[in-house]
Amino acid sequence: MLLIFLVVGFLSAKLMPGEAPVFYMELPPMRLPQFRNVVVKTLSRIRSYFMEILPLFLLASFILWALKMMGALEKLIALLSPAVRAIGLPVEATSAFVFGFFRRDFGAAGLYDLQFKGLLTATQLTVAAVTLTLFVPCVAQFLMMKKERGLKVSLGIFVFVSLCAFASGWLLNKFLLTTGLLL
Repeated sequence: MLLIFLVVGFLSAKLMPGEAPVFYMELPPMRLPQFRNVVVKTLSRIRSYFMEILPLFLLASFILWALKMMGALEKLIALLSPAVRAIGLPVEATSAFVFGFFRRDFGAAGLYDLQFKGLLTATQLTVAAVTLTLFVPCVAQFLMMKKERGLKVSLGIFVFVSLCAFASGWLLNKFLLTTGLLL
């Protein structure tokens, strides 16, 4: 994963427009913070975060419920299952990726359930965990990206990150199976 982060950072620096950052910055005088200021600022930021992100989490939960009620969730899982099988995971792991997009914690819980039931080997669990970690952040994060960068850029990021995550999972699976490090 460190290699992936380094490569993506290098490519982003080369491909993204903008000025290169300078290596120095002026530091303000360092003072011991006042407890009251820290509490007020922390509470203010927590409130701001919840006011912005809570509706997005509720929206994600509602979308997930609506997709399940309409039967579209099963179709979405069937659509993604070839990619999940290609990285060496059982079809049952597909739901963890779909749920992981809507709520990241649901994806991790899905992997835990599969491991608990004995459906994943150590290699498969490692591949699934790495791929889910690199996979597109949850729908709330996607909506924040859309708000900050626009739909076109957000969809581009979505496609690139998804392809990168599954390609990394495929390479990791091949590496682990070839070397026999985790069986």
